Amino acid sequence: MSSPSPRVVLVPGLGLDERSSARLRERRPGDVVLLPGMGLAEPVPPLDALAGRLLAALGEGPVVLVGHSQSCQVVAAAAVDPRVRAVVLLGPTTDPRMRAPWVLARRWLRTAVREPWWQVPLVVGQWWRTGPRAMRALWHATAPDRIDDRLARVVVPVLVVRGTRDRLCPRDWAARVAASAPKGRLAQVDGAAHLTLQTHPDAIAALLVSDLGAAQ
Repeated sequence: MSSPSPRVVLVPGLGLDERSSARLRERRPGDVVLLPGMGLAEPVPPLDALAGRLLAALGEGPVVLVGHSQSCQVVAAAAVDPRVRAVVLLGPTTDPRMRAPWVLARRWLRTAVREPWWQVPLVVGQWWRTGPRAMRALWHATAPDRIDDRLARVVVPVLVVRGTRDRLCPRDWAARVAASAPKGRLAQVDGAAHLTLQTHPDAIAALLVSDLGAAQ
């Protein structure tokens, strides 16, 4: 008897909620788990507690975990669970070079101007729901964590995806994250910036299909 196909479980990025992956889920169905600072305006616990909340929401496996931006830290921390068959990290953002506020601000601005303006109301609406307090707390809870150390213990396939115009996740950082996982690889989405889920759902859906094949 063949094992069931993995379910896709998505965790939104910093301040974002289920709306960020709506266009993707029209193409590739999946579940969304909201967490404090990622769709929920709740006090943000330490990173390992966030990972515990994610695992508690998974239900039965197998699953492919998909993180975006800041939630990649949480997904990486949860990826050692036996229900996880593969991991997709979209634009992981904890490059140590960005811990200085002025560096983060400069890279955010350089990325924001490369995003299509039609999505601004969608992003602002999600940020408003989550709130600046939870977003700030999430950044402080996750930014110092070493995602490369976490991924070194992950034995399932790990796909790191970045847009070619993304300055929050530069190519050298994305390559370093991918190389830290025993079964890691890097893919790039041409013309995309940071919000690949919203702006390039077809490309992300195609990558998920290939990753699900590897997870069978």
